[in-house]
Amino acid sequence: MRSLPLAQSDREQMLAKIGVSEVDDLFCDVPEAALLTAPLDLPHHKSEMVVERYFTACADRNSAAGAHPFFCGAGAYRHHIPATVDHLIQRGEFLTAYTPYQPEISQGTLQTLFEFQTQVAQITGMAVANASMYDGSTACGEAVLMACRATRRKKIILSGTLHPHYTEVVATMTRYSDNTVRDNPVAVYQVPDLIGQIDDDTACVVVQNPDFFGNLQDFSALADALHAKKALLIMVVTEVVSLGVLRSPGAMGADIVAAEGQSLGNGLCFGGPYVGLLATRQQYVRTMPGRLCGQTTDTDGRRGYVLTLSTREQHIRREKATSNICTNAGLCALAFSIHLTLLGEKGFRHLARLNHARAVTLAERLAAVPGLEILNQTFFNEFTVALPLNAAEVVETLARRGILAGVPLSRLYPGNQDMKNRLLVAVTETVTAGDIDRLVTALKELVK
Repeated sequence: MRSLPLAQSDREQMLAKIGVSEVDDLFCDVPEAALLTAPLDLPHHKSEMVVERYFTACADRNSAAGAHPFFCGAGAYRHHIPATVDHLIQRGEFLTAYTPYQPEISQGTLQTLFEFQTQVAQITGMAVANASMYDGSTACGEAVLMACRATRRKKIILSGTLHPHYTEVVATMTRYSDNTVRDNPVAVYQVPDLIGQIDDDTACVVVQNPDFFGNLQDFSALADALHAKKALLIMVVTEVVSLGVLRSPGAMGADIVAAEGQSLGNGLCFGGPYVGLLATRQQYVRTMPGRLCGQTTDTDGRRGYVLTLSTREQHIRREKATSNICTNAGLCALAFSIHLTLLGEKGFRHLARLNHARAVTLAERLAAVPGLEILNQTFFNEFTVALPLNAAEVVETLARRGILAGVPLSRLYPGNQDMKNRLLVAVTETVTAGDIDRLVTALKELVK
């Protein structure tokens, strides 16, 4: 029989205690359009074996990224992950580790996070990094709030070529604050355009490099203009492998870097979990959200690791907290750190050069196809192609042929007619010469 631990009288007593008359009153803040008006069309009772068989059949309808030529990117990238990474993170002492509040029993966890912070600071060119965040988009949102705290200003300017999902997260995280967000159209992303919008109320400008369409820029002049107004430059990086060859955000004058670390150590995994990176300059360390691990010595002079600059308000008083992100994506951060350690500086740079070289090869091949146009002057491993056909329909057609050709931009800009025929294509070290041949040949057949 079904277990019903509460009788109707128990429910009535609980509802009366909190001051509502029925359970539905607890959902009064949920928009009516989001509420179910009837039960879902699902069977009420099935055995575990039948349910397992059904969902296995559903999973078999998916196309795995590794099963076909794969050119999708747009903020989530397929890279080779050494088997060592998964082997190590599944060790019990890592897999079951939790909050390292007690340093005397958490030295292993604290040291791995300290090493992770060191690596993130090095590749971003910043002084300090925190012990990871949920993903790149929430790291971006936290960076914006951090900039407003540091400058005590309210105006936030977003580049038009910031990843649209990141733009949405910033809007969500600032919705109930008194900050104002200037969300520029796609055409507004060049440094002079952004400099012209800076004023005495500006807290920060958020840019992305490479941007959502794959373009590269030097933002040094923008940083100078912001600093002249005592405002901050936030730089977003969605493809962290690019930092192996590109000038670092710190070298361009960025004050805060928000990045997605998924490319190192973490598979695509249907969109998560991922690992957010957040790094900043030393003077802003006390406004930084999340955790920070530090190195110290004990009473006997031995090296040890501790959480530092972490206030109790962070955990028990939401209204006074620097941030309400109080945890970290620890296992994903460890995977990132192991992968980067295995590569080393030389391997990291080689991986980045390999990505760029293969992207250049594909771009040159596609540019030679009549009817196709590469819209980028510069790029790392991702670029935008203008097609003479509807890009979403092309992607669907090629998917049926076993080629995952990229991301149609109409998917992320559904109301923008200029995006209807544009395709975002990413190339990593996992793409072979044969994969490139298949994509080029298939596109030639479609556009002839």
